[in-house]
Amino acid sequence: MTGYAKPDALVETDWLEEHVDDPAIRVIEVDEDTEAYEKGHIQGAVGWNWTTDLHAEVGRDYVDRAELSELLSRAGVGADTTVVLYGGNNNWFAAYAYWVLKLRGFEDVKLLNGGRKKWELESRELTQGPPSVTPSGFSISGAERGEIRALRDEVLGKVGGAAGFVDVRSPEEFRGEKLAPDHLPQEQAQVPGHIPGAANVPWATAAREDGAFKTDDELTQIYGNVGVTGDKDVIAYCRIGERSSHTWFVLHEILGYPNVRNYDGSWTEYGSLVGVPVER
Repeated sequence: MTGYAKPDALVETDWLEEHVDDPAIRVIEVDEDTEAYEKGHIQGAVGWNWTTDLHAEVGRDYVDRAELSELLSRAGVGADTTVVLYGGNNNWFAAYAYWVLKLRGFEDVKLLNGGRKKWELESRELTQGPPSVTPSGFSISGAERGEIRALRDEVLGKVGGAAGFVDVRSPEEFRGEKLAPDHLPQEQAQVPGHIPGAANVPWATAAREDGAFKTDDELTQIYGNVGVTGDKDVIAYCRIGERSSHTWFVLHEILGYPNVRNYDGSWTEYGSLVGVPVER
């Protein structure tokens, strides 16, 4: 992690293995495939379902600060607890949860570099035993961080301007050949395509074969080659904001770009608006 702007945003697998019994650490596995958690998880880890645990029951938004505080309390998180998130698929949904926690004002959170994939590749221990958790009554005290989120009107106001848009979907989605990944056909937009002027850097480009992040030099080159640089306002988007939260983590936490926002409305929202400019 040498050279990363915020190395403390990550922990390595060997560090977590040494600290897995630390009462000041709460490990949380976040994923869409909660069956993986049931089959085996890191010792002491609590399981979160990214859909049902992080999203409001009514409307398209996240749980609010009170609901997220209750979720953290049920996970045994207290005022002095450090949360370590991990998940499958290169930490796809773990990065999403990281961004949501930051958005709602919870700061003491880290990602396990490489997530479940790297942990398993290294043959580290998994257990099926339930974690020992006592609800803490915790309440988030930090301020909301709306500056890391881009909403519809801000996005529309920046189209065609100096902001740098990075579309982290697959090339097929970017070109308008597909409306969604083959295994995720739900929540499609009305039209295919991408925001005019957006660069296409699929989210997983930032990860190595073992799921861990590439070096800062490699990442700087990957995004710099398409004009996504730290001197610009950058807005990342995908289909519904989960893949783009992984790219937000790369640009904001690893590379230290100061003005990076995740547009969680993403193409499902933008591609369903009437009269907005679209490229294919």
